[in-house]
Amino acid sequence: MPKKRIVGVVGLGHVGAHVAYTLGVTGTADLVKLCDINEKKLVSEHQDLMDAAMFMPHHVKYAMASYEELGDCDIIINAIGKIDLLVTHNRDTEMNFTVAQVADFIPKIMKGGFKGIFINITNPCDVVSDLISKLSGLPAGHVFGTGTGLDTSRLVSAISQQTGLDHKSITAYMMGEHGNAQMVPWSVIQFGGKRLEELKDDSRFVFDHDAIKEKTIKGGWVTYVGKGCTEYGIAYTATTLAGYVLRDEKHIMATSAPLRGEYGEDGIFAGVPAVVGENGVEKVVELSLTDTEKKEFKTCCTAIRENIKKAESIWKKAE
Repeated sequence: MPKKRIVGVVGLGHVGAHVAYTLGVTGTADLVKLCDINEKKLVSEHQDLMDAAMFMPHHVKYAMASYEELGDCDIIINAIGKIDLLVTHNRDTEMNFTVAQVADFIPKIMKGGFKGIFINITNPCDVVSDLISKLSGLPAGHVFGTGTGLDTSRLVSAISQQTGLDHKSITAYMMGEHGNAQMVPWSVIQFGGKRLEELKDDSRFVFDHDAIKEKTIKGGWVTYVGKGCTEYGIAYTATTLAGYVLRDEKHIMATSAPLRGEYGEDGIFAGVPAVVGENGVEKVVELSLTDTEKKEFKTCCTAIRENIKKAESIWKKAE
């Protein structure tokens, strides 16, 4: 019999619930285990998802689980958060809540014998991914975050709108922090293998760099202001990454990945293109950045390091 694909989702707010739904409707998982500290919310989401399961194009089951009961999952997707903390339009403001929560439940999950892959959505994404890695003790690459994957989608969308080309014909990445400190490596953008600098005679390919960057960074807030949350884009980002792992696709995508010397950085998680397969982040792809872009990326990493120090202080107080 083929192995059952089991994915756990921790935190069933707007994002977590949509992740659970998307895992089922895309056929990415055979069994989705749902976990939330709010028991009423957990029961309600489980009922709603099971009501939808009959109409999904693939066979899927949903089950409620405690932290310790997630041990047999192939992947756990962390989606906890407190959405009302984002009124500042700065993901770092969630840190006091999310760091304490993660520090509390990761040991419980590991006590259940979990040995799979952790995909983190929770903000600040790079900082929390680092924390999960330290607390879980999982092998390098087995913990990573959605990071700038969603930001990359927003960048590609902005480029697509200006050029009229399909998203899938554009190669581009957002790098650095999943937050206000992120950057666009313009020198590596390509269109079907054609470099951006080779197309500068066509007005469609002449971009206002600052405007595009600002539009990309603020894309999430445009969504948040009108509906009080983001759901579809981030749910599909996490589900896509889970699929790459479960199918061992070796797909290159922007993620919050552990850096071990790449780009001159070590000991932090940051948004970079990486090969994602059955072992999680299997290789960080080092792009040939310009000197200016290297400096921008280093500035992003400095901001992440400062937040990691803050998180460690919160973590120690929570112990």
